[in-house]
Amino acid sequence: MTPADEEPPDATSVLLPGPWTHRDLSANGVRLHVAEAGEGPLVLLLHGFPEFWWAWRAQLPALAAAGFRAVAPDLRGYGGSDKPPRGYDLPTAAADVAALVRALGEQDAVVVGHDWGGLVAWTMAALHPRSVRRLSVLSMAHPRQLRAALRDRAQRRALRHVLGFQLPRLPERRLTRTDDDPVAELLRRWAGPGWTSTADFALAVARYRSAARIPQAAYGSMEYFRWAGRSQIRPDGWRYARRMAAPVTAPTLQLHGALDTCVLPASARGSGRYVAGAYAWRELPDVGHFPHEEVPDEVNAALLDWLR
Repeated sequence: MTPADEEPPDATSVLLPGPWTHRDLSANGVRLHVAEAGEGPLVLLLHGFPEFWWAWRAQLPALAAAGFRAVAPDLRGYGGSDKPPRGYDLPTAAADVAALVRALGEQDAVVVGHDWGGLVAWTMAALHPRSVRRLSVLSMAHPRQLRAALRDRAQRRALRHVLGFQLPRLPERRLTRTDDDPVAELLRRWAGPGWTSTADFALAVARYRSAARIPQAAYGSMEYFRWAGRSQIRPDGWRYARRMAAPVTAPTLQLHGALDTCVLPASARGSGRYVAGAYAWRELPDVGHFPHEEVPDEVNAALLDWLR
């Protein structure tokens, strides 16, 4: 069988075994797959692009061992969750996660988000403040801070992939090609050099490449970027930007790799101006865009210190 003839994986391919359990929950009209470990106060872990729940493989058992109930969902459009044709704007994604808190039987949660999951976490804290007890954001500026940072040429260059993702169909075809490796290219471009030479990096590339080939998963991931592009000039985007001026009242920890080439540290550093609660910024030396995967022990220690 040639690569072009390979059958794409199905959604069950992300039900990877480990010290966690898998289940599906209904939230905001969609079915969301989650991996769950431990008992105690709820901690939600929101992945970014091009990942899925497995990105938090090091945090799930660490948080569980520390007495927390750690839950890592696949965002709509990703992994084992539903992949509807619409709903890839940040207000809807944040409403998904707020509804997931209630579906898990809780009133609020500690919310930890990376990359796109970080944007969802910022949005949830501003628009659904009662659902967010504490907030931690990895590798992502506050949405209004990121919008302002796009005036900087270096940040525009760092996010040049977003412009290419605006095209219809072509980005999905490239992301799912079996004779190319765009996932490895993106991960290598954004990650710190200490991770890219490891066996763990190679495994992550294989996992994320496979998950991107689940039918409609590439479409869902691209639609988030397309909404972000369209929202710059459309009324719904302007309304969202105005609503995001609401101050975040939850205590907030921001972790950012000093070598992040996707969201530059200088672009994210001013996000604290949108936080009215306690706020801490921590820059991680020699780390790129994926701190939770590149230096998991350091991230786990920072999260647990902050939670305690």
